[in-house]
Amino acid sequence: MNRSILFILSAPSGAGKTSLLHALMNDAEGVAVSVSHTTRKQRPGEVDGQHYHFVSVEEFQRMIADDAFIEHAQVFDNFYGTSKEAVRQQLDSGTDVILEIDWQGARQVRRLFPEAVSVFIVPPSVDALRERLSSRGQDSDEVIAGRMAQATSKISQYREYDFIIVNDDFEQAQVDLKAIIRSQRLTRASQIHAQNDMLNDLLAD
Repeated sequence: MNRSILFILSAPSGAGKTSLLHALMNDAEGVAVSVSHTTRKQRPGEVDGQHYHFVSVEEFQRMIADDAFIEHAQVFDNFYGTSKEAVRQQLDSGTDVILEIDWQGARQVRRLFPEAVSVFIVPPSVDALRERLSSRGQDSDEVIAGRMAQATSKISQYREYDFIIVNDDFEQAQVDLKAIIRSQRLTRASQIHAQNDMLNDLLAD
């Protein structure tokens, strides 16, 4: 069984993180995206347990009191959190796990899993970011300006991450993300765990 790896994937709004993650999961083996708990209302087309674990505010607060989350945060009027037990079960089963969280959540995760590998996705330029945030055509200039300010604030946290991917060419960004995952599976520690018997046989003489 492979030595499982915990990955953190973060990005500002408009960097293309979710699209990259969906593309990765369509072509990846041995890796899963952690499903978060949330108190927000379930939207049409969403499946409980697949997109989120939808819980009440009372249940979420109980889980906080029970120290059940690796990380959790309040976003506007809703709460979001990553289950400690669920992530550990996946890692123990030999599956690499990706947490799609923001930089504040990433800080919380590193305290419990200092060996986690963190990846930050950035847009290629301010103009590209503004274009992506404006492409929906449903937001006012004021709303877009607010999102730009939030994105700039988040981008400033890139120094806390192990890897940075510039999402300029989407296909290249996909290759880069896959390369990071593959490289971590080839580290000495991972290979010693995965190939222990073979390595011992090579040394037996």
